[in-house]
Amino acid sequence: MQKTILLFFLFVTGSYAQIQGCTDHFAKNFNPKATVNNGSCEYASAKVKAQFSEKLSDSIPETSGLIAFDHLLWAHNDDHDTTLYGLDQKGQIKKKITLQGLKNNDWEEITQDSLYLYIGDFGNNYKGNRKDLKILRIDKKSALMNVPVIDTISFSYSKQTDFTVQKANTTDFDCEAFVILKDSIYLFTKQWTDEKTTVYRLPKYPGTYIAQLKETLNVQGLITGATVLPTEKGIILCGYSKMLHPFLYLLYDHQNTHFSTGHQRKIKIALPFHQIEGIATEDGSLFYLTNESTVKKPFINTPQQIHSIDLSPYLKE
Repeated sequence: MQKTILLFFLFVTGSYAQIQGCTDHFAKNFNPKATVNNGSCEYASAKVKAQFSEKLSDSIPETSGLIAFDHLLWAHNDDHDTTLYGLDQKGQIKKKITLQGLKNNDWEEITQDSLYLYIGDFGNNYKGNRKDLKILRIDKKSALMNVPVIDTISFSYSKQTDFTVQKANTTDFDCEAFVILKDSIYLFTKQWTDEKTTVYRLPKYPGTYIAQLKETLNVQGLITGATVLPTEKGIILCGYSKMLHPFLYLLYDHQNTHFSTGHQRKIKIALPFHQIEGIATEDGSLFYLTNESTVKKPFINTPQQIHSIDLSPYLKE
């Protein structure tokens, strides 16, 4: 009987010891006494400026993905060629890897783990009814030797049952951002109408899968790129509004891979009318962004560019 009472006492006192609230010291409503994040954090409006911007080569006018790998930044177009372009930090092309024998249907993103590069051929904004969504997995060592060994991960979305032709830029099944965490791929889709992103998960190994719905995040924009922090304690998304105002979306302090349980902070980028498509970092402080060429006459004529942005003030422990 005494043991039962003691266990009950420990359970009750342990429960009361957990104080829920905002645990992010960057937030306006940070509660220093809180021990459990309850998703209530509110943030002041923030905007960052590019430290550096430079026009990219005319070879990559539709730059759509970006990673930091082998001391270079690697970008690719979202159609018409199958080349990976290795850039220095000023955006100059220093190396190329040609992926022969492939077709670029709509390459929208590139990511990596320790052994492989992954290219997402899953752009789906035109008709919204693609049945050939795939991710190309490329052995890193073979790619650097220019004899790439390539596998394919094919998938469909668990929530998509209607494959009739849709009006352009209205679908919920258009993806331009993904990351690798442990043994899984996490896709961040663009919900064109609601301006949210839906997170789907599938294995990172070759095969054919149904990507399973995890959650939906109200990002209030179109997500186009993602990168994992070197510490793997957070993910930085990039995107833009329908008016082409770019932003970053910080996800950190979440429980496992349940991103909505953590802090979510949106930071605007002072680059009006830029269609930001790729994001990468080497150190978790300085981030590189690329935008594709955007021409909307008579007012918008933005060339393809690379930018660097310092996020250390927002990511310090």
